Amino acid sequence: MPSNQPVGSPDTRAKANRILGQMDRTVLQSIIKFTIGIALGAAVYLIPSFEGLDQAAHATLAILVSAAFLWISEAIPAFAVAVLVIAAEIAILGAPDGVWQPEGIDPAKKWTTFVSSWSSSLMWLFLGGFVLAHAATKTKLDQWMAGHILGVCGKSPAMLLAGAMAVTFVFSMFMSNTATAAMMITVAAPMMNRVPKGHPFIKAFLLSIPIAANLGGIGTIIGTPPNAIAVKALSEDVRPDFLGWMKLGLPPALALATIAFFMLLFMSKKGSNGEKLNLSGGVATDDTPMTGKEKAQRWFVIAIFTTTVGMWMTQKLHGYSPSVVSFLPIAAFAVTGVLTSKDMRELPWDVLLLLAGGMSLGVAVEKTGLAQWIGEQVPGSWPLLGLIIAMALLGVIMSNLMSNTATASILLPITMGLVAGQAAENQILVGVPLAIACSCAMCLPISTPPNAVTFATGKIKASDFMVPGLIMSVLGPAIAILWIQLVG
Repeated sequence: MPSNQPVGSPDTRAKANRILGQMDRTVLQSIIKFTIGIALGAAVYLIPSFEGLDQAAHATLAILVSAAFLWISEAIPAFAVAVLVIAAEIAILGAPDGVWQPEGIDPAKKWTTFVSSWSSSLMWLFLGGFVLAHAATKTKLDQWMAGHILGVCGKSPAMLLAGAMAVTFVFSMFMSNTATAAMMITVAAPMMNRVPKGHPFIKAFLLSIPIAANLGGIGTIIGTPPNAIAVKALSEDVRPDFLGWMKLGLPPALALATIAFFMLLFMSKKGSNGEKLNLSGGVATDDTPMTGKEKAQRWFVIAIFTTTVGMWMTQKLHGYSPSVVSFLPIAAFAVTGVLTSKDMRELPWDVLLLLAGGMSLGVAVEKTGLAQWIGEQVPGSWPLLGLIIAMALLGVIMSNLMSNTATASILLPITMGLVAGQAAENQILVGVPLAIACSCAMCLPISTPPNAVTFATGKIKASDFMVPGLIMSVLGPAIAILWIQLVG
């Protein structure tokens, strides 16, 4: 209903002043946090040199401390911190007269060491995944598949819950978990409206979407950025390929998803008083008639999608690395017009920048010798299993409070430093459980974007995330550690 207050009235001015005041406070808080972050890094750099730490490694430690604070405090967007990290590395370490003076590298080209992550094979692999996901979304292939699968599954609460988790899990292996969660909630919205208000199935079903989305991302390298950061941090002789990561990440993810299903099924029945729900036909399907061109594009996307994923998983048969295979969807969709220049601009470039910054930080920690120095600070009597458990728990705790990509960017370089000089296999034993643990943080609406998307429906409370989130946060690292100990 339109307001009767004239423009410029006291009430209008007061409201405007309140909004401006809130904006001023937000900007001021960000400035203060940013200043503290830079000051912390400067303080670390100005501390007299640590024993055994040369000037380049000392500067890298200062950059790491500043980046960690800025990521944790969210003073500026996470991708902006990543860009700042690369800029600081170039200015302080990579400049011709910078503090890092490695042998065998032209001083004028040192800076390329810290931007090489942008053109790394993992970046192209992620870009290929983003292109596939965007093409599936544009042609509504994802909604079409989800709607039909849930339509078949939706005859009982248990079947619908299982179907929703399975579809979300699989989609999140190859698509953004945020986009997957949003799509699944949209598809299932009509069914949710048919469930009596307050019925526990609503809570259980809505929780199943972010849980499955977060867990599905563990299954592939492109499923979530922490996986890629972990792979990049590992030395080449133990670095898994696309299928190799699936062998490490998919089994614990499936085990956790199975546990989550039975937990949520129990929740859906608790307090329902035996009330039966008929959910058949309660999902949204897009029945808008498609033109011949749209149908052809959808089938073309299906063909390219299946071919790309198939080639990612069969590298040993054809010899092409997953990153090279990623050029198939990029080129095919660009040349045929499935994706336009506007579509390409809509890709999540901020995620790629964040990924590049995290990788670049890891490169700096390794190349300057900071990783080796960190490893030397750990007492030789410290048991490897204790280190694995400690880092995994730290990863899941931090990821509950901040971006899991930022958490991985901070902890993985440190973790690799802690096992520097040890058997290469120890990198797998420590690094992979840490990466998986970062994706098991689900205790709060802010813990992951899928949690936030679900919370935004207004049908679920913040406290509803706590119990299932804690269970996943505890069991996730434990199962990951056990599995990697068996196969790592």
